[in-house]
Amino acid sequence: MATLIKYTGVEVRQEEQTVLHDVNFEIGEGEWVYLLGRVGSGKSSLLKTFYGELPIAAGQAQLLEYDLTKLKRKQVPYLRRKVGIVFQDFQLLFDRSVEDNLLFVLRATGWRNKQMMRDHVKDVLEQVGMGTKAYKMPHQLSGGEQQRIVIARALLNSPAIVLADEPTGNLDNQTGTEIMELLKAIQQAGTTVIIATHNPMWVRDYQGRKFRFEDGRVTEE
Repeated sequence: MATLIKYTGVEVRQEEQTVLHDVNFEIGEGEWVYLLGRVGSGKSSLLKTFYGELPIAAGQAQLLEYDLTKLKRKQVPYLRRKVGIVFQDFQLLFDRSVEDNLLFVLRATGWRNKQMMRDHVKDVLEQVGMGTKAYKMPHQLSGGEQQRIVIARALLNSPAIVLADEPTGNLDNQTGTEIMELLKAIQQAGTTVIIATHNPMWVRDYQGRKFRFEDGRVTEE
């Protein structure tokens, strides 16, 4: 199993304050990983280092072929093509249709052929069970449907890693279960899925590696 992420002695800071220190772990291809801990324990901060939103303050950090300690601003868009991100609060553009939300991402990541882009959006929407919703506006969708669109957006560039930050936080249990099943199918197809959550039900029902965030440290259970 190839190693996709390796952190050694990593320190993470937010606005001069050390959030995490001496972080050490390796995550491999096709793994299902939980980041567990209270709000403010550093889960989201660590996720942000994975996609270049927060710099690495100290230590060594490798993600895919990128040395995150030397990541240049111009490299960030290329890194983000390989890392799909699923946010709790959806972050969809409400002034345009579902299809246009996804086309916007493809254009931003260097796609140019309009027909190929439309075909690809159609395929990805079908993959998440939203093939008939391309022309809907986000406000016309339920919370669960919006989250499926967010997962479709995360899958657009066939990422090696999908990061999900409290992906079911705004959803009821039944809809949350549907989203977890969808993420599980993505993982079983070979993608590494990393989920920040404080929902013990998911941890019980979907077995995976568990990293606990407490007092500025990350320990594997």
